[in-house]
Amino acid sequence: MAYGAKAAANADGNVTLNASAPTGVNGPVQVQLFRSAIRSSPDGIALQALAPDLFNRPLVQAADSDIQTVAVDAAAPPGTKTNLFVGNSNTEVGRALGEEFVKNVPAGTKGEVVIGLAIPGLRLLEQRVEGLTAVIKKERPELTIKGPFDSKSEPTDNYNAWNSIVKANPKAIAYLGVGAQDGVSLPLIQKQTGRKFLAGSCDLDPAALKAVKDGSLFALSSPEHWLKGYVSIALLIQSKREGKKLPEGWWNPGTLVVNSGNIDEVMKRQANEQSRNAYFKALAEKQVGNPGQYLKPLNQAN
Repeated sequence: MAYGAKAAANADGNVTLNASAPTGVNGPVQVQLFRSAIRSSPDGIALQALAPDLFNRPLVQAADSDIQTVAVDAAAPPGTKTNLFVGNSNTEVGRALGEEFVKNVPAGTKGEVVIGLAIPGLRLLEQRVEGLTAVIKKERPELTIKGPFDSKSEPTDNYNAWNSIVKANPKAIAYLGVGAQDGVSLPLIQKQTGRKFLAGSCDLDPAALKAVKDGSLFALSSPEHWLKGYVSIALLIQSKREGKKLPEGWWNPGTLVVNSGNIDEVMKRQANEQSRNAYFKALAEKQVGNPGQYLKPLNQAN
C-alpha cells in the first residue's frame, strides 16, 4: 500500500506524503500517530487500521477539523464522517482462495481442513474466512472444516501458532490461512518437518511468492494492496486540487489469484518499487479516471 500511495504522490509531483505506522499491530499507538497526522497533514489522511473500532473519535475529530479522510483496507467504524472506503471484497478474496483449493482436491475426498485467522475480531479477515469456508462447504461437502484457529499476526508468533496447530491436527489434508504471514509459516513448517500438505494463504509476501513457485503453496489470493494505496491518495489529491468533496461509497480495486500459471509474471512485477509502478501505472490511472465502474454503496462492502 505504501508503494502505491507514494506512486500517486509522485505522479502529481507537488505532494508531500507523510507515512507512519506502528512497528507491529498496535491500535493505541496508531491512534496517537493518527492524531499527529491531524496536525501535520491537514489536506487529507488515508487510514489503514487493524483496530478500526478505536478510530471513531479520532476520525470525527479529523472531520471536525475539516480534514478529509479515506478508510483503506478496513472500513471506518459506524458513527464517523468517513464516507469513502477503498478496500476489497474480502469475501471474494477468501472465495478465490477456496476456488483454487477445490481445484487441488478431487470431488468426494474426505478429511480435515484446518483454517487459521491471524487477527480474531478483524472483520476483513473474518470475511475472508467466510468466503473460503462457503466454497469448501459447497464444493467439497465431505471435508470437515476445523477452526478458524488464532494463528497470530507477528512472524514469530504466527510460526509458533501454526506449528502448534499442525501438531494438534496431524491428519489434516490442508492448512489454510487468510493473512500475509500464514503463507510464510506454513511452507517453513513443511520444509523443517519434511511433511507435505496442501497450504494456501492471502497477500504477497516475498517468501510466500517463492513458496508458490516451489509448490509448497498451491495459491495466494491477493488483495492488490498497491492499488488501494494509489487510489486512496490519488482521490485525496484530486479532491484538494479540484476543490471538491471526496466521492462517497465503497471502492473495490479487485482481487488476483496467484498460482503456478502466473507466478513468474507476478514475481517479476513484485520485484521492486519500480517494477510495481511500471505494471500498475495504466491500471491505476484507469481506475481513478472511471470512478463509476468501481464505486458501490458503502453498505454493500463485504
